[in-house]
Amino acid sequence: MEPSLAKLKVLVVDDNQHMTSIVKTILRSFEVKDPFEAHNADDALDLLRSQPVDLIVLDYAMDLVDGCQLTRIIRTGTDSSHTFAPIIMLTAYAERSKVEAARDAGVTEFCAKPVTATELYRKVCAVINAPRSFIRTPIYFGPDRRRRNNDSYGGKERRESLFGPRAAA
Repeated sequence: MEPSLAKLKVLVVDDNQHMTSIVKTILRSFEVKDPFEAHNADDALDLLRSQPVDLIVLDYAMDLVDGCQLTRIIRTGTDSSHTFAPIIMLTAYAERSKVEAARDAGVTEFCAKPVTATELYRKVCAVINAPRSFIRTPIYFGPDRRRRNNDSYGGKERRESLFGPRAAA
């Protein structure tokens, strides 16, 4: 039996009202109760300052502040209280450069539109059931971009988690 997602607090950020409605409907089908919504970065940041949120689902292409810029603000903003929140990015622009830009901004998972309930559920479960360690470097803060742990690598570029040494897989 899959765990219930009923207690999960989710913020959906998309400047397209129709897409926001679709994503919220999908989330409700996972038993998420009353997902929050915002239609621009300012509204999202205001909501994040006032509400506890466990997960953020946001669009890549938004006016004024795009999803990558918003992710960087959430990850590194001096007044951000959701620095470690998992972020799932949705986009119709799934070419490699966009995926890499999202990854480099600190996005946890990436989901191409048209989004399916199955794919979004898989991403939500991934960020909840297998959270990745966070990494801080001079130019990056966010989830470890490496999906596999190579314990045999001992070179000078080896990174450790902010939470201490990595556990063996």
